[in-house]
Amino acid sequence: MAFLEVKNLSFGYDDKVLVKDLSFCVENGSYLCIVGENGSGKTTLMRILLGLYSPMEGEVIIESPGGEGQIGYLPQVNAVSKDFPASVREIVLSGCQGKKGFHPFYTKDDKIKALSNMERMGISDLKNRCFRELSGGQKQRVLLARALCAGKKALFLDEPVSGLDPKATAQMYGMIGRLNEEGMTVLMVSHDIKGVLSFATHILKLGENMFFGTLEEYLESESGRMFLEKKE
Repeated sequence: MAFLEVKNLSFGYDDKVLVKDLSFCVENGSYLCIVGENGSGKTTLMRILLGLYSPMEGEVIIESPGGEGQIGYLPQVNAVSKDFPASVREIVLSGCQGKKGFHPFYTKDDKIKALSNMERMGISDLKNRCFRELSGGQKQRVLLARALCAGKKALFLDEPVSGLDPKATAQMYGMIGRLNEEGMTVLMVSHDIKGVLSFATHILKLGENMFFGTLEEYLESESGRMFLEKKE
């Protein structure tokens, strides 16, 4: 069953079209990796799928809208979020805010969910630490736990291993892979195509030689071979 369907999507900026007439479908439980050269529109597409940007043409159909607590989003980490002066527990709990409406206080269930997701990410011992004092890998695990509090069905991840050392990168990929094995649908923007080859079920490549299909189809395609050769 389709979790997300994109029909004839065109988008860009300042009247410049980056992607034209894009259509693809993401089934529940899939792990889609969105790749492409810098400037090909990967992050813009992610934000359109989340409803943060509007496309020039086309439509996005999502089984259950993100506002209903189905989608957790981990954006690219910027300088502001890296230095945010809050505890790990506060950051993770804030993932529950999107479903609260006019109720500003956290419930017992919210606190249980936050603790559970901290345990899943192996950061329970960090719950009282200040976020800005953590390593890059620890910060990403905190933000992933926050995304899990925000969405119970799908994770949208924008460059989740950017800036991490090899050990932290491997740990992050492993955690995301396990979440997918547990049934979570994953959409990930990544420049690290080789790093996700062991996990992705489908690949969407933007830019020249645009492609959408299974990982196996991508590896056998001309588009896949050319892109991987550039990353050697």
